[in-house]
Amino acid sequence: MISFLLCLALLIGGYFIYGSLVDRTFGPDDRETPAVKINDGVDYMVLPQWKLFMIQLLNIAGLGPIFGALSGALWGPVVFLWITFGTIFAGAVHDYFSGMLSERNEGASISEISGIYLGGTMKNVMRVFSVVLLIMVGTVFAVGPAGLIQLLFSNGGSTGILTNKLFWLVLILVYYFIATFMSIDKIIGKIYPVFGICLIIMAVGVAVGIFTKGYVIPEIWNNFTNMHPQGT
Repeated sequence: MISFLLCLALLIGGYFIYGSLVDRTFGPDDRETPAVKINDGVDYMVLPQWKLFMIQLLNIAGLGPIFGALSGALWGPVVFLWITFGTIFAGAVHDYFSGMLSERNEGASISEISGIYLGGTMKNVMRVFSVVLLIMVGTVFAVGPAGLIQLLFSNGGSTGILTNKLFWLVLILVYYFIATFMSIDKIIGKIYPVFGICLIIMAVGVAVGIFTKGYVIPEIWNNFTNMHPQGT
């Protein structure tokens, strides 16, 4: 539990201290965002701040509680260090900088931004890299939830198509295509905030369960050598 609380304190401290340094380095200003400047009612539109918060929370932490728990089980409590320092010095900074760069370039993607600042060659390199990366990420975010839903129905005693992983995979892919081609507010602006609220409720439930049920969280220093998955 001490390791968990220390890492939690580091994350909070990193947000206020290192986050403030990053924010000052970038120097945000009051220019219009693409949602206001290019408001087309499809891909660019103004949404309430609470919806934006929930959408970004879900985008960042959607499968985190699942894969985070699996990583902890495989690598041991040393995963606290990877998550903590990786979030502070890599993930959070990357998301902030890439988002702000896109905001200052009319919502351009990372490949187009690379072309603006690094030239045409790097733009094409990043286009290829982005396609490959998106295929990998899309696969994880489709296969992961499909497997989880299938497992939940199987463990619940259901039979038939509800326990078929391929069925849920196809359903998720259909949803992805519909959400991509429809305007932002139709699906993402309405459904994502609800999922974000569910994620917060689950996180609070897990936290309450840990403290009320007396679950013992392993300490980093007791298992620091276990830095590789079992069987590797």
